[in-house]
Amino acid sequence: MLIALCAALAPLAMAQNAPDAAKKLYCWNENGQRVCSDALPAEAVNRAREEINARSGMRTGGVDRALTEEERALAASDEQQRQVDQAAADTRRRTEQALLSSYQTEEELRRVFNERTGIVDNSIRTARYNVASLREGLVSLLRTAGDQELAGKPVVPKIADSIASRHRELQRQRLLQASFERQRVELDAEIADILRRYRELKGIEAVDANSTAAVASVPAK
Repeated sequence: MLIALCAALAPLAMAQNAPDAAKKLYCWNENGQRVCSDALPAEAVNRAREEINARSGMRTGGVDRALTEEERALAASDEQQRQVDQAAADTRRRTEQALLSSYQTEEELRRVFNERTGIVDNSIRTARYNVASLREGLVSLLRTAGDQELAGKPVVPKIADSIASRHRELQRQRLLQASFERQRVELDAEIADILRRYRELKGIEAVDANSTAAVASVPAK
């Protein structure tokens, strides 16, 4: 009877000593060392960690480290930007659909494009003129200041102020010019894409590259 009783109690004792199948181990890095524990201390709560089954030793999950306030703000900003971009894409798609269905011929669509390219081209020409004019004036002022220094005289404060002011404006106009020129390139790509979609919607066969290029007016010189 004693042997039978021991045999009956043995599985219970083994079950009590065996690790709980649901028990987890937590492993994280601390000061460059990997630390594992069946309890997660408060100082490790915000750290990246792995969760491991205590019986099988297999990884069952993991938790990324908590984001800092700056990272949370950046993530929120990225998500907001994604939503804005998605809304812009949806709006653009609906707007283009309405636009393409409103024009019966490519010629009508070209007139809209020509108006837009004309505005950008005029902005480019204006910026280029301003850059050239400001540069010429700056060179003249620098020459005057150089002559005064060579003559052993101090540069007149008014001239020094004018040089600084004109240089700042020159830099601003150069940025504007680069922006307008970039817009012109982007506009050409947008026109080509809208024409392609227009032809698809209208069931018009693709025309040769020269005809497509003729849609946009010649960029500003």
